[in-house]
Amino acid sequence: MAEGTNLFQKFGHSAEPGTIIFKEGEEGDQMYIIRSGRVKVTRNIGGQELTLAILEKSDFFGEMAIINLVKRTATVTAIDRVEMLAFNRQGFLSMINKNAQIALNVIDKLCRRLQNANLQIHQLAKRNAQGMVALNLRHAFQGAASQGGSLLFDRTVEDIARGIELSMEEVRKYLEEFNSAGFILLESNTLRLLDSEKLDQIAENVGH
Repeated sequence: MAEGTNLFQKFGHSAEPGTIIFKEGEEGDQMYIIRSGRVKVTRNIGGQELTLAILEKSDFFGEMAIINLVKRTATVTAIDRVEMLAFNRQGFLSMINKNAQIALNVIDKLCRRLQNANLQIHQLAKRNAQGMVALNLRHAFQGAASQGGSLLFDRTVEDIARGIELSMEEVRKYLEEFNSAGFILLESNTLRLLDSEKLDQIAENVGH
C-alpha cells in the first residue's frame, strides 16, 4: 500500500467524469495506468465516434506515445472520477526497472492487445472476403487481357487463395457466386469476364 501511495504522490493525476484526458491526433509524451475509475477510448471514423474500449483499474492507455513516439491514435474520456498514474518515457522505464511485477503486467496486457488486434484484423478480412476475391479477380483479368482475357479456374483459385490467405474452398465459393450472378462465366476450367462494372462494384467494397 505504501508503495502505491508513494507512486501516486509522485506520478498521480485525477480526472472528473467527462474530462477529456487527451484527444485523437494530439502530440503526447505520457502513458497512464488507471488506479481507480473507468475511461472510454474512442476514435472518429468517417465522422462517427466509435467506442473502442472501456478501461478500468489496472488497465493502461497512451503507451504508443512513449513506445513509438507517435501522435494520439484515439480520444480518452473519463467516465467516473479517475485516479491514474502518468509516466513519461523516462519515468516509465524507471518504474519498470524497480518493479518487475508491473513490467510483467504491462507486457502481458500489450500481448493481449496485440492478439485482440490480430483477431479484429482477421474478422475484418473475413467480412471483406468477397470484395478481396473480386479485387484480385479483377487484377487477374486485367493481366490476362493480352492473352484473350480468359483465366484457368483452378489456377486462379489457387493464386487468389494464396494472395489473401483464404482457403481454396472459400475462394471457389465466391467465384461460383459470381458465376451464378452473371459477372463471370465458368465453363469447364475456364473463367471469362462478362460484367466488369458489377465486379468492380464488389471490389470497391473492400475496406467498407
